[in-house]
Amino acid sequence: QVQLVESGGGSVQAGGSLRLSCAASGYTYRCYHMGWFRQAPGTEREGVATVNSGGRTSYADSLQGRFTISKDNAENTLILQMNSLKPEDTAMYYCACATARWPDGLLLHAGIYDVWGQGTQVTVSS
Repeated sequence: QVQLVESGGGSVQAGGSLRLSCAASGYTYRCYHMGWFRQAPGTEREGVATVNSGGRTSYADSLQGRFTISKDNAENTLILQMNSLKPEDTAMYYCACATARWPDGLLLHAGIYDVWGQGTQVTVSS
């Protein structure tokens, strides 16, 4: 079993930054891909950024380079550094783990991830 616990969400003004953390425990070696997703009320969960066990990253095109995903393997922690935040970034942010290997083109699809955290809320005001 893998357990994921997110933290670091909060309220920030537009243009500000937040750093989200996801503490992973259990059989973390099973997570071939890990990623951050977000979901605003009334919308589908969308992929933000992913990283695989080899450190290869992928990002949603819409982010325009504002977010950075990284892993601290020693601490079993997944990080999402978010800069230049916009009101449209307001959402619940989730950490996820995929225990199977998937093609690059599917890594931002929520359906391939089988372990999820409880989420952390990010609110950006204008």
